[in-house]
Amino acid sequence: MLVGPNEREPIARLLAFLEHGERMAHECAKTQAALSGDPKTRRFLLSQAKQEAMHARVFQGAIAWLAPKHLRNTPFLPALEEYRRILDDALARRDLTETFLAEQVVLEGLGEAILTRIEQGLAKRAAPFGPLRRILLKQEEAHHGFGRRQIEQAIQRNETDMKDLGRRAQRYLELIDTMVLTLCDLFESIDEDHRAWAQDVRTFLPDWCSA
Repeated sequence: MLVGPNEREPIARLLAFLEHGERMAHECAKTQAALSGDPKTRRFLLSQAKQEAMHARVFQGAIAWLAPKHLRNTPFLPALEEYRRILDDALARRDLTETFLAEQVVLEGLGEAILTRIEQGLAKRAAPFGPLRRILLKQEEAHHGFGRRQIEQAIQRNETDMKDLGRRAQRYLELIDTMVLTLCDLFESIDEDHRAWAQDVRTFLPDWCSA
């Protein structure tokens, strides 16, 4: 195993951040399923909720293996809590389009970007559980793709447009940037450029997110 002793703690703290995000995604998907009137959409969302809960448990296990003392030490990120607050507000308004934008498109885009980077680093370090890690990444990709399709369908139904989506996306993207900047010391401690990680998020997003 090639994860250095000085890398265990920062990687564990990054995974703790992801675990927190997965639990938020789990709760959001469950609520979205309750709000959706489409049986196929509801089935996908319930499946996603189960997968997100499983992801959180996997990250928890990885944290326990890497740095047990950080198992209960999730980084407190005000930006993540603010993200949760405005996402909960959209759920309370039953605005499924905005929740798909915030959760499946933007937040899952962040998760996919970070997991892709972490996977590259862990593969380079010959970390265990490679097949399981790749399953998690594939599921994140599926959740992200589902969200993008939901947004495309909302556009086709004239429920929103790219200008409206771009405007609403900016508030969430600003919080994502703040989260990554808050975690920059962790990225630097494992010899990663936090600016590259922040930019990675944009590569997983539709063009209208920066409109």
